[in-house]
Amino acid sequence: MAIIQILALALGQAQPYTIPYQGGTLKLEKLASLEYPWGIAGLPDGRVLVTEKAGRLRIFANGQLSAPISGVPKVVFHDQGGLLDVERDPNFAQNQLVYIYFVEAAEVQTMAVDEWDPRIGPKPKTGVDNTLKGGAVARGKLVGNALQDVRVIWRQKPKTLGRGHNGGRLIFDRAGHLFITSGDRQRFTPAQNMGGNLGKIVRINKDGSIPRDNPWPGRDIWSVGHRNPLGGAVNPADGRLWVHEMGPLGGDELNLIVKKRNYGWPVVSNGDNYDRTRIPDHDTQTRFVKPRITWNPVISPSGMIFYNGSMFPEWKGQALMGGLSSMSLIRVGIKGAMAKEEGRIKLFRRIRDVHQAPDGSLWLLVDAKNGGMLRISRG
Repeated sequence: MAIIQILALALGQAQPYTIPYQGGTLKLEKLASLEYPWGIAGLPDGRVLVTEKAGRLRIFANGQLSAPISGVPKVVFHDQGGLLDVERDPNFAQNQLVYIYFVEAAEVQTMAVDEWDPRIGPKPKTGVDNTLKGGAVARGKLVGNALQDVRVIWRQKPKTLGRGHNGGRLIFDRAGHLFITSGDRQRFTPAQNMGGNLGKIVRINKDGSIPRDNPWPGRDIWSVGHRNPLGGAVNPADGRLWVHEMGPLGGDELNLIVKKRNYGWPVVSNGDNYDRTRIPDHDTQTRFVKPRITWNPVISPSGMIFYNGSMFPEWKGQALMGGLSSMSLIRVGIKGAMAKEEGRIKLFRRIRDVHQAPDGSLWLLVDAKNGGMLRISRG
């Protein structure tokens, strides 16, 4: 039996499995079964929050997965949308606040039908979604197995018909501001349009108010020109924010995010449209910030952390990100403003998010209907 088949079988079972890796072995084990898991966040006491895209928020503790937490707002679950990321407040031990990103329907629905754009690929023959919707961030207090006093603190504007590219990652900086990755909703004008927050990196205070030092006064926008940013993290070494995003046909990006800068989408990209029409590369227009890394073939990055554990000391300081189409864990070395891929571990599963456990092991979310949570440790 081929190694791919053996590994695929092993990862579907509870028994640990080892794979060779650079002078040693890695042990993989399945911790929990989940349906399309998306986001994972650790709590100070070792418990873990995990989302399922269909709208379930759960707690994993002592080897057990809880029943769904009550109090989660109504979620529109379709294709790329649903309940996406989860993050705890930096002061969770004192306030028990939890933040979730989810896709919601507009209160008033339009009767319009979405006009398909061939640049994003062939129109689906079935399952076209004409729901007017958008992303939102809510926060609530985690009490037992319930979210209480839940309040929406941010929304994507404007809401749009159907399609994906919600973005959906939540990232706190060292000062306690909340960064939100907001996708372009598979449209080609919002990322450069300052009239809304689609295709942007957003920065707000924890209560949803706008920080006074945001680059555009009174606006939640921090940077512009993004396509579908599905992961990011603040480097603990220097406080810089790194965000990756999916390119079109080629051109996945890792960007160092700088206040008030424009990252070019859809005017420039190191990939092309899905109907093979060309997009100028970043080098052709210097007014846009170039990615620190581009991938072609793409890796379809999702989720990201900076590793600082003791189990894999050779990875300390590296950015670790999941790969969907690449079905890998990707390691990126970062020094100051420079970045370079250092290697990848082929896992033959779509890796949606990455979490570092207190013991330095890695917990990974597998993006599938019959998905789950894996643990990687020393073999």
